[in-house]
Amino acid sequence: MKKLTLGLMTGCMLLLCNPTLLKAETETTTAATTVTATVASAEVVKMELRLNEIKAMDMKTMNSAEKKELRKEVRAIKTDIKANNAANSGGGVYISVGAAILIVLLLILLL
Repeated sequence: MKKLTLGLMTGCMLLLCNPTLLKAETETTTAATTVTATVASAEVVKMELRLNEIKAMDMKTMNSAEKKELRKEVRAIKTDIKANNAANSGGGVYISVGAAILIVLLLILLL
């Protein structure tokens, strides 16, 4: 009896841990999304050029107020670049099949 129970438990665990193969298909993009990505990337390029200009400046000849303004500008540009990269990357939330099954089972049990 113990061997039968152990065998059934092992079989169930092996079935639960069976890896599944996913077939990732390429996503076709429309012209509208391509244009917005190009416009956003052009803005990012302009911001990066401005950052390079600021890095190339001679900071020794500037007073503290000018340096403070440049620091604020650099921070603003960096946050804008991060925001553009986050908007263009999709930023989706991905869950595995096992997690989805677990969520469904929990919802069934709780509701």
